Amino acid sequence: MFAITGTTGNVGGEVARNLLAANQPVRAVVRDLHKGESWAQRGCDLVGANINEATTLASAFKGAEGVFVLVPPNLDPSPDFREARATAATLRTALDAARPGRVVYLSTIGAQATQSNLLTQHTIIEQELGWLSMPITFLRPGWFMENSIWDVAPATRNGVIPSFLQPLDKPVPMVATADVGRLAAELLQETWTGHRVVELEGPHRVTPNEIAATFTELLGKPVRMEVVPEET
Repeated sequence: MFAITGTTGNVGGEVARNLLAANQPVRAVVRDLHKGESWAQRGCDLVGANINEATTLASAFKGAEGVFVLVPPNLDPSPDFREARATAATLRTALDAARPGRVVYLSTIGAQATQSNLLTQHTIIEQELGWLSMPITFLRPGWFMENSIWDVAPATRNGVIPSFLQPLDKPVPMVATADVGRLAAELLQETWTGHRVVELEGPHRVTPNEIAATFTELLGKPVRMEVVPEET
């Protein structure tokens, strides 16, 4: 049995779908049981747990052959990343108590960076989970292509997309969440020892300017990127 967190989201949902397609038993770990009802109808064992509650998480992970761990994003963390440190400690406690056969943690490309940034949250969690003796894969995907969904409104409204990716001509590793979920499901079904890092990106790195050009073509009107100043 495989315990999957974040099942109601894009990546977690893809992990669960791929495992079910492979005729593997899935335990859908959700915060809101009501929102997870559709997964129960698909044949999943539905369990309620909170990513910040070690007791409920340990119960949800208990007896699992593999666990997929996805942490909800925090786009405005405290300067000392106390939220990520708390989550890291909770996950370590829960996994150590449950002792699943193996773990796939959804991290990010760039988690190895030494300069403090938003991705440091994953660095902190990777380091904390690194103390566990069980087999762990740190899956580091690139920028989710689905993030461009947020660009649709400004591109349509005024033809200007605010870009947090910069410089605008720098190619960025990107990947679709469907591919992240498919690979995570494959990794969960593998056998390995120790800890490993797996990076994932699409076949072509994409610049913000290329995204704007694609919107220009699709909308039939000029669309450009505009850098969001770091200080804002």
